[in-house]
Amino acid sequence: MSLIGTKVLPFKAHAFKDGAFVEVTDQDFVGGWSVVAFYPADFTFVCPTELEDLQNEYDKLRALGVEIYAVSTDTHFAHKAWHDTSPAIKKIKYAMVGDPAHVLSSNFGVLIEEAGLADRGTFIIDPDGTIQAVEINAGGIGRDASTLINKIKAAQYVRKHQNEVCPAKWQENGKTLTPGIDLVGKI
Repeated sequence: MSLIGTKVLPFKAHAFKDGAFVEVTDQDFVGGWSVVAFYPADFTFVCPTELEDLQNEYDKLRALGVEIYAVSTDTHFAHKAWHDTSPAIKKIKYAMVGDPAHVLSSNFGVLIEEAGLADRGTFIIDPDGTIQAVEINAGGIGRDASTLINKIKAAQYVRKHQNEVCPAKWQENGKTLTPGIDLVGKI
């Protein structure tokens, strides 16, 4: 079952963010745009490259009104230890959410039950707490955070212009389409 168009289910979790332990709930996903990036585990190989890449794009994402939440099934304590020891993870300023009870991983449909880990899932959530985009990669395939920027801009555009849609390879200020009978069979 697709999660597109569904609301984020209620949850409460602990996170490590910018040197402190904080609480994160589903209400943090209301009122602004959010990206939730699940990853398999701390102290691994592809994961730190992805999280560092997200940090490298963080200022651009924040300028779009987007907050980042990285989630694994590790604890917030493990996130702090990883932050303290890894040069890549030490750079991270966004929340690293612990999901040891697998609530978030289950809610978002990315839990690998037999392993107790999460798939590489990326979710774009609008200010209403509704999931607008989902991407799930196999464990060995790292993500490129720069691709999030155009997806978020498109989601934000469509939210403001509900009678228009963004075609493939749409760029900000690019041509959009207005669905209607006059376009049927003409594209």
